Amino acid sequence: MLEILKGRSANGSNGEKVGLGATRRPVIGLALGGGAARGFAHIGILRTLIANGIVPDVVVGTSIGAVVGGAYAAGQLDTLEEWGRSLQGVRNILGYLDIRLNGSGLIGGEKLATRLEEAIGQTLIEDLSVKFATVATEVRTGHEIWLTRGRVVDAMRASYALPGIFSPILIGDRWLVDGTLVNPVPVSAARALGAEIVIAANLSSDIFTHSTTIYSHGAKPDPVAPAAEEATAKRRFPRFFSPEKTMKREFFGGGGRPGISSVMVDAFNIMQDRITRARLAGDPPDMLITPRVGHFGWFDFHRAEDLIAHGSRAAERALESIQEAIEVLAPAPAGSAPKADE
Repeated sequence: MLEILKGRSANGSNGEKVGLGATRRPVIGLALGGGAARGFAHIGILRTLIANGIVPDVVVGTSIGAVVGGAYAAGQLDTLEEWGRSLQGVRNILGYLDIRLNGSGLIGGEKLATRLEEAIGQTLIEDLSVKFATVATEVRTGHEIWLTRGRVVDAMRASYALPGIFSPILIGDRWLVDGTLVNPVPVSAARALGAEIVIAANLSSDIFTHSTTIYSHGAKPDPVAPAAEEATAKRRFPRFFSPEKTMKREFFGGGGRPGISSVMVDAFNIMQDRITRARLAGDPPDMLITPRVGHFGWFDFHRAEDLIAHGSRAAERALESIQEAIEVLAPAPAGSAPKADE
């Protein structure tokens, strides 16, 4: 079920070697979850952790988490943040979407890939200064694929290739799509790469906080047939039902009916929420950071500044607990002076 593309050994660590009376810093892993535009919150999380001396040795990302994690590992986090802050409106975002209707996804993704390559180039995962991996899903088998070698850009693209939106990516002999389908917050991969403390960032914690089961539901008495209503409307307002406007209405929805885009996004949100809950319950991180970004849309990339700020605040709330966990795994040397407030 689990397929690992071998990379560097997990034995080495960036922590200090243990010597007589020395303190060994535990290997810190960061698992960055998926969530499309909400992923800009990961930038704020990384900035806050690093500013407080919590520097990850292992970074694993799924979907947008793979993009932010890869940019950090390649030393291009500043570039990604500048690009995000430059997206001031929907038009800027649409400029990166090469829409096509004759492939296996609505968006080819070449424009976004070109932008990533301009920043990261041909950098290989094997050459990064920190251990890095992305999570993707194999189309035909459902295997969970950990990409731990090869081009960073290719690993990013495979991990964020949302089915139906982006075309699958061929790496080796496998067609890969978004890793959120199998592992939305990749705690298990961070542990497997040698992390002793895993800090996870979940971007979907506040989307469906009150989901329940509605066990008795049915149609209202004598419902009006939607087809009859639409036929009447077409006769009365023929211009409103031109082919172009009809297609837009089908895609975006209207009159209280969801469109194709909103159905796809909501369906993926529901699936991600359920899988995330199950995976985190079975393999919980040592610390979970949960930015309150559920009210941001999947395509709100132009709201990067707000999202980064939400990530920073969430990380700040977790700082004390993270530092306590690090101290437990890295106790002070015997005979050292106690802290002033003890």
